[in-house]
Amino acid sequence: MNCNVKAADGKLGVLVVGLGAVTTTFMTGVLMARKGLAKPVGAMTQYDKIRVGKGADKKYLKYDEIVPMAKLDDIVFGAWDVYPENAFESAMNCQVLNEKDILPVKDELEQIVPMKAAFDKNYAKRLDGNNIKTCKDRWDMTEQLREDIRNFKKEHGVNRVVVLWSASTEVYVPVNKEVHYSLATLEAAMKANDVENIAPSMCYAYAALAEGAPFIMGAPNTTVDIPAMWEMAEKNKLPIAGKDFKTGQTLVKSGFAPIIGTRCLGLAGWFSTNILGNRDGLVLDEPANFRTKEVSKLSTLESILVPEEQPDLYTNYYHKVRINYYPPRNDNKEGWDNIDIFGWMGYPMQIKIDFLCRDSILAAPLCLDLVLLSDLAARAGRWGTQRFLSFFLKSPMHDYTKGEVPVNHLFQQYAILKNAIREMGGYKPDQELD
Repeated sequence: MNCNVKAADGKLGVLVVGLGAVTTTFMTGVLMARKGLAKPVGAMTQYDKIRVGKGADKKYLKYDEIVPMAKLDDIVFGAWDVYPENAFESAMNCQVLNEKDILPVKDELEQIVPMKAAFDKNYAKRLDGNNIKTCKDRWDMTEQLREDIRNFKKEHGVNRVVVLWSASTEVYVPVNKEVHYSLATLEAAMKANDVENIAPSMCYAYAALAEGAPFIMGAPNTTVDIPAMWEMAEKNKLPIAGKDFKTGQTLVKSGFAPIIGTRCLGLAGWFSTNILGNRDGLVLDEPANFRTKEVSKLSTLESILVPEEQPDLYTNYYHKVRINYYPPRNDNKEGWDNIDIFGWMGYPMQIKIDFLCRDSILAAPLCLDLVLLSDLAARAGRWGTQRFLSFFLKSPMHDYTKGEVPVNHLFQQYAILKNAIREMGGYKPDQELD
């Protein structure tokens, strides 16, 4: 096959913004898997098999048999965080993993000491860490982050870097055409220290792209979901992906809504509520931060069960999403979905789903997949928004300036993912999107 992807030579630096529950679970799992002490369950890049070819040529291959993927042994971790604890201390404090699953890689985790974070308390009022950069303005903030990336590459001898946002949800930043629609106006706003329109996460994204690193937004922040960042990604020929890890409730929604749609049942309402007790829950307890998450969670259903396509079934259904901070649960969140459907002759029925998730256990494999696949995309010469990664994300990026509708249907997203891997591997992208 004619695979045009550059080889995954040398070390891959993975720089994560935020060294909390999700990140330390991700790092610990990778380090344990490298030693053969744990399995990377849930990671598509490690387990999934894709059909390539048809008829007599049909084969089912793992991703690394189709395209050159970075190996777990190649990964070198680094992080930024507002709290100074190293990855071992943080993993112990987060209480997601049992001590026996952290201690075998204690030495490696202790070496991951977070760099000072680029932080603005107005964007996450509930966080009070002091491991923070002193910055003159947003441009200075960006320049300091660029220097961090350069130093990390030098100190660790890594060939390539991917930057992943796995920190808390920021206050909602509405898209402002005057600032966010072109790279020139975005840069001007950074230099003018426009703190209303330039979130710290935008400084991380800009710094990553300026230093040749793909950027992944794992929270629902506006960060790279703006034309200025699309322009930056195109200019530097780098992939970007976002937004918000699709872990618990939205995964259920994007997989279950197609059941209702495929079976041509009607929907009267879908009420989703979550209880969550970790640092993410604490930050989301602030209404301005919850607004960012709500926009992301609400967007899933409307592109799967479309009123215009089936007015008898999906006109005027009521869709509500709630998140409640409940400290006793810590990282073990609970997602309840109460779904009111109707069937033959309009008779009502109900579906209840109670997903007792473990937030970081579901997010860690997504981190691994997004990092490895973004690195793959960069080596394959793919740049800009990576729609094939929407399978892993709650609120897939799309060009809303041209009225593009995002694909939220889980099985359509999976077909797009498989087609992209086939194509990069030199096979035909032969799966239709019905």
